[in-house]
Amino acid sequence: MGLTPQAINQLGGYLVQGRDPKQADNMIQEARLLQEAGASMLVLECVPTDLGRRITEAIDIPVIGIGAGPHTTGQVLVLHDLLGISPLRPKFVKNFLTESDNDIAQAIRLYAEAVKSGAFPAPEHCFD
Repeated sequence: MGLTPQAINQLGGYLVQGRDPKQADNMIQEARLLQEAGASMLVLECVPTDLGRRITEAIDIPVIGIGAGPHTTGQVLVLHDLLGISPLRPKFVKNFLTESDNDIAQAIRLYAEAVKSGAFPAPEHCFD
């Protein structure tokens, strides 16, 4: 479910998955099957906020989101994205370095605090 370089190439970019109701239902079923097969966690990337919530509610294992809205069990953001030094800037990325006076350690602390408080991801970092 993560967007590897091969998947990005096959999809044609950072395309949101699961907007179509049939595809969303299929993704929920696949998440259940992965859990039944023994997966201990699931990472969702580039899915609508509501689908991130629905998948998280449908399974008992942790769901980690990256561009999957605020309702997953946890969040992850690639360090280069968190620091604003990645050449690609998907919608779900926030540059925390600009809020920290260019202090990398402070940017990481700000990210952790924002996730814990629920301030990140904010609606502008989420997909409908």
